[in-house]
Amino acid sequence: MKKMIISLLLGFTAMLQAQNTLSGTVTDLKNQPIKGVSVYASELHKGTTTDENGKYTLSNLPNKNLKISFTFIGFATQNKTINSLQKENTLDVMLEEAIFEMDEVIVSTAFNKMQSQNVMKVEHESIKNLQRKGTATLIEGLATIPGVSQVSTGTSIGKPVIRGLSGNRVLVYSQGVRIENQQFGDEHGLGLNDSGVESVEVIKGPASLLYGSDALGGVLYFNPEKFADANTFKTNFSQRYFSNTAGSSSSLGLKTSTDNWKFMARGSYNTHSDYKVADGDRVTNTRYNETDFKTGIGYSNAKFSSVLRYNYNELDLGIPEDGIGEQTTSKKTGFPKQGVFNHLWSLNNVFFFEQSKLDVDLGYVANDRSEFEDSNVAVLQMKLKTFNYNAKYHLPKMGRIETIVGVQGMHQTNVNSGEEYLIPDAVTNDFGVFGTANYEWKSNVLQAGLRFDNRNVTTETQGIAGEEGSFEAIDKSYDSFNASLGYKTNLADDVTLRLNVASGFRAPNLAELTSNGVHEGTNRYEIGNSNLKTEQNVQTDLNLEYKVDHVEFFVNGFYNHINNYIYTSPTGEIIDENAVFDYIQDNAKLYGGEIGLHFHPHPLDWLHFETSFETVTGKKQNGDYLPLIPANNWNNTIRTEFKIKNWLEDGFATLNVASTFSQKNVSGFETESKGYNLVNLGFGGTVKLGKTVFDVNINGNNLFDKGYIAHLSRLKTDGIPNIGRNIVFGLNFNL
Repeated sequence: MKKMIISLLLGFTAMLQAQNTLSGTVTDLKNQPIKGVSVYASELHKGTTTDENGKYTLSNLPNKNLKISFTFIGFATQNKTINSLQKENTLDVMLEEAIFEMDEVIVSTAFNKMQSQNVMKVEHESIKNLQRKGTATLIEGLATIPGVSQVSTGTSIGKPVIRGLSGNRVLVYSQGVRIENQQFGDEHGLGLNDSGVESVEVIKGPASLLYGSDALGGVLYFNPEKFADANTFKTNFSQRYFSNTAGSSSSLGLKTSTDNWKFMARGSYNTHSDYKVADGDRVTNTRYNETDFKTGIGYSNAKFSSVLRYNYNELDLGIPEDGIGEQTTSKKTGFPKQGVFNHLWSLNNVFFFEQSKLDVDLGYVANDRSEFEDSNVAVLQMKLKTFNYNAKYHLPKMGRIETIVGVQGMHQTNVNSGEEYLIPDAVTNDFGVFGTANYEWKSNVLQAGLRFDNRNVTTETQGIAGEEGSFEAIDKSYDSFNASLGYKTNLADDVTLRLNVASGFRAPNLAELTSNGVHEGTNRYEIGNSNLKTEQNVQTDLNLEYKVDHVEFFVNGFYNHINNYIYTSPTGEIIDENAVFDYIQDNAKLYGGEIGLHFHPHPLDWLHFETSFETVTGKKQNGDYLPLIPANNWNNTIRTEFKIKNWLEDGFATLNVASTFSQKNVSGFETESKGYNLVNLGFGGTVKLGKTVFDVNINGNNLFDKGYIAHLSRLKTDGIPNIGRNIVFGLNFNL
């Protein structure tokens, strides 16, 4: 079967004349060949691995300059740029053993530099590492990254928070496309599944220069699973079991590639019962089911690379309203509940010219969000359709200066089909134009950019004026200029300094402009304000890193000033037994940062100690605190690495203690939260039994079954604790 599929794809390329090739040998410092090194050209979505002699070959390459990365576990990543490729090229690479994590290529920033060369400090984490922590959902895994947390509703709904900012202030990108899923709502989660995702990059701070409106607080950029190496066929199956929710997560994928063509498909299914708190009771109707399907096809040659991807995600989510009520392990959601259906199409094209290239991303997102109160007839149904485009032209390099100019935009329509309306029917159009340049000399990098954006929002009149659920028509236009300036230098051989100043903006969303009714996610009557101004911020970031063979230390500090910060404030009125809240504006400031240490004592090569602390404070201009600011957190992990004879490789064991401090700096309608400590254990590795090879991990999260309530839990007002002890068992087979 494998040979038939490979032969079929080879048939498409048989008529193509071979283009430029690159080959060579990868060795260690002792000149010994290294087998299994990943050799990858990210622009072409093309890769291969070295054979038992350390040899590799990449063919059908363009004539332009090309970046090639060489990665292998336990060795420092090598990132090479091949200038003016000829018909046959040779590149031999020597890899050096490395103790700390690999130096990754950062895709979410403009020039796709290695992290060590990047002006901005971007957190990069593989999904494999997040899954090894035993978290049940993608957002739970993200919340383990310093500076990232979540607003949660049980275990099923989580909204990312970056340094105290959430909702529309944090942009989410998947497959190179901006995800739009009515993210203004408190009960509207991330809407992404971790299967078929390679890694995530977190930009903590204004990213409007690259991404436009709403990138005020940061960006989560998810990199999709890579295609198979050239001329290979791979299948993969993974299974995870979660004791607390009697839940499971299953995923099956296949992928194959030739020198030019590549194809992949992956299907996943998650199902969970109501979660248990520390005393053993279940929180009624926190159960959920998720179906996810991803597929992609790509083609590349010496002139261009093109990749078409599709992702379908279906969520069946229970909405907890009865607290700890009926006790059952049923996975069939009760009422009220949500049904979310999301279709994501993306088309990435890269056109190679002699000294430049054009990168064009097109995306279409269709999001259907329904709410069911007591029957399968939706009382609320919002259909959001979004078309995105993003074109970046990389000008020919002039000496040490690299320059990019681009245009970016979005056309979006929202149509209501149910009886209830949260927001009116509306059309949103974005257009932006930008330019950025990167100047590099010795160990110094200077990067600057400028951008102009326009957002136009029009809505239709709905209902009877003055009554709940009625909306007046609006036609609003918002303009903004934004800039960024960043500098990176090596103060010494082992010390890196990064300093960035950037501005960002966010136009008011439809809920803030038009709300007139009870938002079920907040249990209050919200009244919008069509006269709201654009939020505009300026943030300063400082990053200092020290790295030697056995010690890695970092400190990140930030100060974020936001003009016209939008928030809700109680009016003192009551409508239909719900407190009335208005949307108002005030200037605000957020400040804080993260500090961390990774210690690897010599000669105990198998032992690692990692510790990190994060803090953020948010205040209004009058000195009052902002709502939804996460509590300070201190995370400590002891990790061991080992090998057991010939049957367990890449073995690991972890002991993690996560200490969350009390949160007493709360807004006027919030309550204080107590601190707590959670203990987590993990164990796993790669098992080899004859020809059978698979990865296994076993995790015990909240091992001592601690009862606690997170400050950003939306169930906090009802006194409902977060999840209790959860034992996770996972298997992953590469067939």
